[in-house]
Amino acid sequence: MKLCKLALCLSVLLNGCAGLQENVSNGSFNNNQMESGKAQVLNNLDTDDMQPLEASAHFQQHYKNKFSQNGGDANAYAMNKLNPKNRNVNHYVRGLMQDLVSNLQYVNQTTPMMVTSFVYLDSDFSASNLLGNQIAESFIHEIHKFGIPVIDYKATDYIRITKTGDFALSRDFLELKANVKADYVLLGTLTKQQGGVLVNARVVGFESKAVVASAQGFLPADIANSLLNNNLVDGIKLVSK
Repeated sequence: MKLCKLALCLSVLLNGCAGLQENVSNGSFNNNQMESGKAQVLNNLDTDDMQPLEASAHFQQHYKNKFSQNGGDANAYAMNKLNPKNRNVNHYVRGLMQDLVSNLQYVNQTTPMMVTSFVYLDSDFSASNLLGNQIAESFIHEIHKFGIPVIDYKATDYIRITKTGDFALSRDFLELKANVKADYVLLGTLTKQQGGVLVNARVVGFESKAVVASAQGFLPADIANSLLNNNLVDGIKLVSK
């Protein structure tokens, strides 16, 4: 009987060691956690048991690793190394996103975010233009790629069918939900300068109003002016009768 118990214990011990060796070889365990006896699988970025800052740090590092594995092409955009003929607003927003990621706090894949139109700093913040709206649209794409859930509050609960098309977006607040839950909002300001537009972007907590990430960039005038308003034909604004 004692021999059977000894054989059983030895078998369990060997199986456990083999599993540990396999996990270590696959890189599933963090060295610091192994030393403290609290090994966890980090590949899935499970942040349920982490503090907000710790979860944000793991999430941020995961994105940086993924970014570097893809060749770090966004740095080329940020440093304006692209052929000028191939540059557009999206490329510069991608560079701004890298700046935001470098100092991002608290935000992770469990904290929904909204994105609003960028407004001119010397305005009353109640109106935007095509450039401010396009920068917001570009950020929605970049944030989604980053892995943060993005809430599109302009989406309606139905599809509106008309003679000119079918629509699920609206700027009429009466057609939208009154309460949309999100933890953070990405917003920003624009400032005209000689030669271009200075862009200031930041992520702000809805409840705390705390800035948890910020970025600054510069859009050359040719890029900022390359957007064409659909009400312009050959540079002339069309006015309906």
